[in-house]
Amino acid sequence: MKLNKTLLMFSLLTATSATNAGQVEVLHWWTSGGEAKALNALKDMLEEQGHDWKDFAVAGGGGESAMTVLKTRAVSGNPPSAAQIVGHDIQEWGGLGFLTNLDDVAKQGGWEQVVPPMVTDIMKFNDGYVAVPVNVHRVNWLWANPRAFEKAEAKVPTTLEEFFIAGDKLKAAGIIPLAHGGQPWQDATVFEAVALEVLGSEDYLKAFVELDMDVLSGEKMVEVFTQFKKMRNYIDANSPGRDWNVATTMVINGDAAMQIMGDWAKGEFSAAGKVAGKDYICVPAPGTSGQFTHNVDSFAFFELSDEKSKKAQKALAATILDPKFQEVFNLNKGSIPVRLDMDMSKFDTCALDSMADFKSTAKTGDLVPSMAHGMATTSYAQGAIFDVVTHFFNDKNADPKQAAKKLAKAVKAAI
Repeated sequence: MKLNKTLLMFSLLTATSATNAGQVEVLHWWTSGGEAKALNALKDMLEEQGHDWKDFAVAGGGGESAMTVLKTRAVSGNPPSAAQIVGHDIQEWGGLGFLTNLDDVAKQGGWEQVVPPMVTDIMKFNDGYVAVPVNVHRVNWLWANPRAFEKAEAKVPTTLEEFFIAGDKLKAAGIIPLAHGGQPWQDATVFEAVALEVLGSEDYLKAFVELDMDVLSGEKMVEVFTQFKKMRNYIDANSPGRDWNVATTMVINGDAAMQIMGDWAKGEFSAAGKVAGKDYICVPAPGTSGQFTHNVDSFAFFELSDEKSKKAQKALAATILDPKFQEVFNLNKGSIPVRLDMDMSKFDTCALDSMADFKSTAKTGDLVPSMAHGMATTSYAQGAIFDVVTHFFNDKNADPKQAAKKLAKAVKAAI
């Protein structure tokens, strides 16, 4: 009789779960090996709760293609449940009236107690949660293959001067010094790393957050463009159009020695079975030790009409900040958890260094938002910067002084 009661209860629970099940459609651009593996953990956890996951992946590391598709869907009245949207873009979507309020989920999950204000502020529109943070990426990383450096008898650089010295030795040894993909967002990722070193944290913030015209057109920015142009000499001729993960594979295989890229690159090393500190080295981008350029991945949640879909949507929001998911996801993605109360014992040295620097730079004023990844300014100003930076980087005859003037002029026209 006891067994029959248990079976009956299980049947009722299963039926209830099926009845309450909803579907979430999630738009994202996480299609590389490490990224896809990380996202599958979220899908699995949601399906365990009885909800269906509809994957809406649009390839393209910077998310430009995904945003184009999202705008079409939203305007036509058929938005997904959630979409990968970052930084200032969250405010823009909130202002258009497309996003739904998640305050009830946030209160139940105690988000305010476990996520730093620097992150929660970005997730709100009109003081209400409309998005959920997934992780914290450090963008100003240099990834290096130690065997390539041994072969060239070179030292992994800690300054821009050391980068150029190592680059010459690597070229002489027949190794591509810097793996790079010639796409605007990748050009901007390298550019902002150089800018952080040359400008320093204070002027970096003036340039890319405050959009200070004097800094954007000033002598220090001329020097940024000068150093940035020199880096072009250490990139191979096949870089135009190359995806970032293909560039990472070049470092993994030893075809190239270094890559300046956010710590999502670590997910590719992990997926290839490589061990931090042994098979690859992670150090701050040249000259940026003690500084941290952050990129917070997040999902914004759209207003839906179907009640079952709303329930599934809220389950998704709660699951993203669940400690279990935070651990599994970030171990695969290469980033660090956005929760400050996490057990970090399973994380490698790169992640431990990243978490320590994340906390310390928040106190020193050296924690700065990534311009290249939509955290520092509006999409309009970012687009103007991208245009100038990419055009400069691909023009052998481009003049750094003229580039700085163009940068200020383009940004001014965009705001």
